Amino acid sequence: MTTLQQAQRPIPQVKGAPLVGNTFQFIRDPLGFLTRLQQQYDRLVRFTIANRLVTLTLTPEDARHILQENNKVFVKSDAYKVLSLFLGNGLLNSEGDFWRRQRRLAQPAFHRQRLALLADTMVQETQELTERWKQHEAELPIDISEEMMKLTLAIVTRSLFSSDVKKHLGSISQSVTTIIEFAYVQLHSFIQIPIHYPTPANIRYRRAVEKVEGIIYEIINQRRAEKRNGTDRRYDDLLEMLMEARDEETGEQMTDKQLRDEVTTIFMAGHETTANALSWALYLLAKHPAVAGKVREEVDRVLGPEGIPTAETVRGLTYTLQVVQETMRLYPPAWLFGRKPIADEPMGEFRLPANLGVLICPYLLHRDPKYWPNPNQFNPDNFLPERIKERPAYAYIPFGGGPRLCIGNNFALMEMQILLALLVRAFDFRTTRRSVIEPEPGITLRPRGGLRLRIKPVSD
Repeated sequence: MTTLQQAQRPIPQVKGAPLVGNTFQFIRDPLGFLTRLQQQYDRLVRFTIANRLVTLTLTPEDARHILQENNKVFVKSDAYKVLSLFLGNGLLNSEGDFWRRQRRLAQPAFHRQRLALLADTMVQETQELTERWKQHEAELPIDISEEMMKLTLAIVTRSLFSSDVKKHLGSISQSVTTIIEFAYVQLHSFIQIPIHYPTPANIRYRRAVEKVEGIIYEIINQRRAEKRNGTDRRYDDLLEMLMEARDEETGEQMTDKQLRDEVTTIFMAGHETTANALSWALYLLAKHPAVAGKVREEVDRVLGPEGIPTAETVRGLTYTLQVVQETMRLYPPAWLFGRKPIADEPMGEFRLPANLGVLICPYLLHRDPKYWPNPNQFNPDNFLPERIKERPAYAYIPFGGGPRLCIGNNFALMEMQILLALLVRAFDFRTTRRSVIEPEPGITLRPRGGLRLRIKPVSD
């Protein structure tokens, strides 16, 4: 008998209501529902959501099998079709040879030496924010979620486009929020109304897409025109790198549509996820002032009281990095993602049928008590080198894993270290009366209802 024939044990399935299955259980409390499944099952479990049967994986070993060891069998799940409405066929959604080509073309833009040039942008934007915050009344809470969205949006915009497009940032930020909320509703709807139908939600979505897309195409067209006319200047940004990139085998460059898709993917992933992680980090530091004190001490020791972080000096901020890593353990922005096998696939004693969706949940893996002592507690020492060696690599996957590891992971980690170093050196963060903030699991893991903290300049 073949291995596939031997793998016949049925995957356990959660009982659900007629017609709707487990949809309402999931929608009411996604994190609670999935956590209960983790407590009840050892490896794999199935449930039904929005008329789709899916399998939830619960072990680092299976996550590694899907994302790395047998990644060519597992493609993106059908849920990504919703994201492709806006993101197109960029790195997040594309597959096969096209994805490999695009990855080769985009990879040089994210090399460490290239990212070093973007550190100044991160510092400048954060310094502008700290100067503005110093004028803020100390007793009035500040909307940290909104402030981090604006900050990371400004950084990714300048990193992509160099030129100052701050006049567009307010409308872009609102448009991005509209797009993300629309995608989440679409993912969990029983009936998906075609996008061309003029419903209020569809109209809002199309207008948001047109606004963001229009700005991106305007910049691309301007660059193309400058090159044709011989009037172009050297832009030191990610868009220029992508426009200059050539396929080593064919010599081809990206078309405007491919550029649009890749820029949009970087744009969306480069500010929404990082903003949420930074918001959670400041919230956790506000609740753990001793940890914030250790971060501040490290920043002063490594950078000096007025020193500016660079791509080189930030490597010395090891404890600050541990805080970032621990924050993304507890609140991974990409908290859930899906794959599906293109052929029947054995998984130990089980068998995954072809084209059946498979879910990997970093939120669960990051809180599995088998690998994390006191898993719900904030403890940056979880990322001491000796502790990292004790765990399976795929017990911690905030950026995914395998060949499709997030291309912007080094950008995001450097950005979060720089921003935290400057913000914590300048301010104490304190919780308000609403000191317990719950996560809201949408496309990303946002603080429910926003996040407001009190800030006080350290010099005070």
